[in-house]
Amino acid sequence: MTLGPALAQGVRALGLTVSAATQAKLLAYVALLEKWNRTYNLTAIRDPERMVVHHLLDSLAVLPHFPRAPALRVIDVGSGAGLPGIPLALLHPEWHVALLDSNGKKAAFMRQATAELGIANSEVIAVRVESYRPALPFDVVVSRAYSTLESFIGATSGLINPSGRWLAMKGTYPAEELVSIAQRVRVLDVPRLAVPGLSAKRHVVIMEPKPA
Repeated sequence: MTLGPALAQGVRALGLTVSAATQAKLLAYVALLEKWNRTYNLTAIRDPERMVVHHLLDSLAVLPHFPRAPALRVIDVGSGAGLPGIPLALLHPEWHVALLDSNGKKAAFMRQATAELGIANSEVIAVRVESYRPALPFDVVVSRAYSTLESFIGATSGLINPSGRWLAMKGTYPAEELVSIAQRVRVLDVPRLAVPGLSAKRHVVIMEPKPA
């Protein structure tokens, strides 16, 4: 199956409505990632077909768990090559999506990708998360494979709106990590993510700050 039909089929399986123009931009992002990856080793996945599943569809699988709000402020912490932030920004141009990663090469790629794809609702932040002080807090703090839940919460507690949510994308169900954060946040749910074409386990930990 070629990339276009694979993406279209995966998007339908996720229950998402994505225009042909946005799907084309998602595929253009994969092409850029594959090109840059030859030199900068941004991801261990080299094959564009696998990138569609492991990067695009894996990123988009978390979308149903975002708050229903018209203009969210979202920050993708440890964004790497822009995942899940760039796909999220493409599907929701009404959101403001910050892409944070301290790695200079990855930040350079994200700047190039957002410029070439015309993603005007994003910004790239090339600093360590512990050093970042935003002018306004974020409604959603999302991460994909960020070390532990405890370190994720600790590093980003100053970024989140008091009424906001953390969405931590994980592989297997993180039972031990959930115990470690029980006193710090309110865990709302840990649903399993069904990623089309991917047999590996995926979950998202949905959390909110505890009232002061």
